[in-house]
Amino acid sequence: MPQLRILICGAGITGNALAFQLSKIGHSITVIERFPDLRSSGLQVDLRGPGIQALRRMGIEKAFRPYLVPEQGLELVDRKGRQWGYFPVNKSGKGLQSLSTDFEIMRGDLCQILYDLTKERVEYRFEMFVKDISQNEEHAEVLLSDGSRERFDLVVGADGAGSHTRKMILDKGEADPFHPLGACAGYFTIKQPAKPNEAYNATGFIAPGNRGIMTRRGDPDKYQAYMFCKPNGSERLKNARKGNIQDEKEGITEVFRGAGWRTDEILKGLAEANDFYCERLGIVAMDQWSRGRVVLVGDAGYCPSAMTGMGTTCGMTGAYVLAGEIGKHCDSDGSMDSITTALMQYEMKLRPFINTVQKGLAETKGDYMDKLPSSTMGIQMVYILIWVASALRLDIIATWFLREDTKGWQLPAYKETDCASD
Repeated sequence: MPQLRILICGAGITGNALAFQLSKIGHSITVIERFPDLRSSGLQVDLRGPGIQALRRMGIEKAFRPYLVPEQGLELVDRKGRQWGYFPVNKSGKGLQSLSTDFEIMRGDLCQILYDLTKERVEYRFEMFVKDISQNEEHAEVLLSDGSRERFDLVVGADGAGSHTRKMILDKGEADPFHPLGACAGYFTIKQPAKPNEAYNATGFIAPGNRGIMTRRGDPDKYQAYMFCKPNGSERLKNARKGNIQDEKEGITEVFRGAGWRTDEILKGLAEANDFYCERLGIVAMDQWSRGRVVLVGDAGYCPSAMTGMGTTCGMTGAYVLAGEIGKHCDSDGSMDSITTALMQYEMKLRPFINTVQKGLAETKGDYMDKLPSSTMGIQMVYILIWVASALRLDIIATWFLREDTKGWQLPAYKETDCASD
């Protein structure tokens, strides 16, 4: 089969998953990453529904399994540490996953697995990014950060919610389609050895004033902390420049001080953390994911936000469908017609799933957190409902907050790329 020259911008999970599949069917793949090496950092991610199917059809579940985080379930506690509900991992292989899935893995581990499976047949270039893209019927020409110019049959933006690739293909004056949800999240790890016989559970805590904390352990020597809040809960946090770690840390501390439970311990860990990252939560909602020979995949084109629990699944699913459509329609040449057909089919097949995951989020107009219970009485009602649901073994946490239910959408199958069936 004639090779297409394909450039993938971004060596994260989505970009590496796409590189794995496209290189497997014989295309010439170059992946560029602006960081100096593979980013093996990041906290826990999971796969759900079609993401699990995609993993299996790619034939890499065997490589994935040894790195699973042994999370056993989720408990919800109040400010005094009293447990109000517990929801174990669904290990039946049937139905929706719980908040903790049977496919929990550290982000860096999944990224490394995909890189190791592709590095012998994919060209990775670090400390490099695209500065400009021009295209015509025959090719897309990119100006790279080192000053060189190269031509490709297809350019793929897999460079995250803040995608520079996306911004380069927007029409002049067109607003960036990132829609803030009016929430931010701080992620970091806290060095603290596991206690003897300590279970590997995720623990959730809800505090008045649109504040929430989740902790989870994927390592015997440290645990992960996730802190969610409205940025306007602190003037310092509200006005903090993205990436100003000191202001972001101090702003989150102001928001959560005195919230109860283990907040003092977690805020002390926040002050000492060297892996802290603060994310302004939002979704990317676009009318079209491609322009000519440039296409977006994963968060770059349809970030669903951490609030849906579907970010990694959307990225893996999108990479799988895009690779499948390229394999199906671009098997003779890199003509504009074949590229256009593949990208149109990619969008037609995937969009119903993405629409289901993102449904209603763009319409919140930045006040997503305001739609959640925030008063002491409202939160107490939530705890009572969770207590009842836990007693009846009904996992309403996953049903309420996550978007795993695809409403009947089925992952397409591709004989060109599939290694295994479900």
